[in-house]
Amino acid sequence: MLIHKMRLDDKMAVLDVNSGAVHLVDEVIYDLLDYYDGTNPEDAKKKLAGKYPAEDIDDALGELQGLQEEGMLFSPDFAVPETFKEEPIVKSLCLLVTQDCNLRCGYCFADKGKFGGCRQLMTEETAEKAIEFAIRGSRSRHNLELDLFGGEPLMNWSVVEHIVHYVRRREKETGKNIKLTLTTNGTLLTDEKIKFLNDNQVMLVLSLDGSKKMHDAMRPFPDKSGSYDVAVQNFKKVVESRQGQNYYIRGTYTHFSTRFADEVLDMTKVGKEISMEPVVGLKEDWVLTEEDLPVLCEEYDKLGRAYLEKRLAGDPFDFFHFNVALDNGPCVVKRLAGCGAGHEYFCITAFGDIYPCHQFVGREQYKMGTLDTGVTKPDMVQKFRQCHVMTKPECRECWARFFCSGGCHANADLVNGDIAKPYAYGCKIQRKRLEIAIIIQAVLADWAREGKDLRTKFNNFKYIK
Repeated sequence: MLIHKMRLDDKMAVLDVNSGAVHLVDEVIYDLLDYYDGTNPEDAKKKLAGKYPAEDIDDALGELQGLQEEGMLFSPDFAVPETFKEEPIVKSLCLLVTQDCNLRCGYCFADKGKFGGCRQLMTEETAEKAIEFAIRGSRSRHNLELDLFGGEPLMNWSVVEHIVHYVRRREKETGKNIKLTLTTNGTLLTDEKIKFLNDNQVMLVLSLDGSKKMHDAMRPFPDKSGSYDVAVQNFKKVVESRQGQNYYIRGTYTHFSTRFADEVLDMTKVGKEISMEPVVGLKEDWVLTEEDLPVLCEEYDKLGRAYLEKRLAGDPFDFFHFNVALDNGPCVVKRLAGCGAGHEYFCITAFGDIYPCHQFVGREQYKMGTLDTGVTKPDMVQKFRQCHVMTKPECRECWARFFCSGGCHANADLVNGDIAKPYAYGCKIQRKRLEIAIIIQAVLADWAREGKDLRTKFNNFKYIK
């Protein structure tokens, strides 16, 4: 598939799949691309004869042929880069600072923090070994990312402090730039902890599922009381203390909250940097169904409209999944392989075991070694490294392949028992939200061209009319 058309109300866009170029178009070009394949101008003209004036069709064909000459339409496939033949370099690491949690979220993939095992807190010694594993594995790479995760990592606050101090010391000693991120449900945050995390430039991911009713229904304490009030009180302190920077509020929608657009808009009362993810499961009652899909598509449309309306009105919010790049985006390797789980990204458990990512923890067949042994399954590393969009048959035919990068390996394994077979339901959601995201970014680029929104700049975009 060389191009893909998409539409939100009267806003129409066309993606050139291989180059990543996006074009905001009018009705004539939008309809013409149902027939024009880059080689058949006369046949395409005949198909639209009588619907539009011949002069308009000729002008549209001229625009399209000009884009072809520039390599921005019907561009050819590109080869898999040699990078995939090289030994992988560690770029990021997830540390399960706790395998325990003070909440009992209904949809928790981590078994309420236990990850299928027993509850455990990471020790300072294990944490230091994990950091050294990441530093060695990153070799000459300057940038490195470490995610402090759980369960709830603030249950092990002394070790969180130790990790931060240790990382900042080793950063100076090695000359590396190490970005720290911590994911928290917020209920254990205090003013002192917020200050410490702020002072040490720790990015925060704040777990919130929308409005109080929706959040409390899925994210209660063990006594079944809701966690919304205390979490939001602390999240507002975080956002204010950081001047609205260096955080993300992340939620999850389920079968019980398919009307998630309003939940996202409610979250903007707490902060403006937001992500909302679809839940993934097997047969649990909160799992999304095929009947939910039309509703979810409507909700992404609704959220897209609100995003543009608020941006134009001067009251913008940021939605993570609408942040796609129209300026050629990430490097080719990132576009093909996504997060790098199992070869550039690993998870270290509280016990010091190594897994491809945090979602694989507890699936014993994916244990790749320990901090004492190092990675002992090089064949598994190569399996993950070679599992990218150009080696997955379903992905090779999908227009969204260079934006989604093949989807989540852990979800594919959970649902299909095979990391090479994408999670089809997730693909449907991904394609829909990508369509809205691409249209939004094309509209923002057009607004920048017209001077409506000077914060936006793209190089791989053209407005055709």
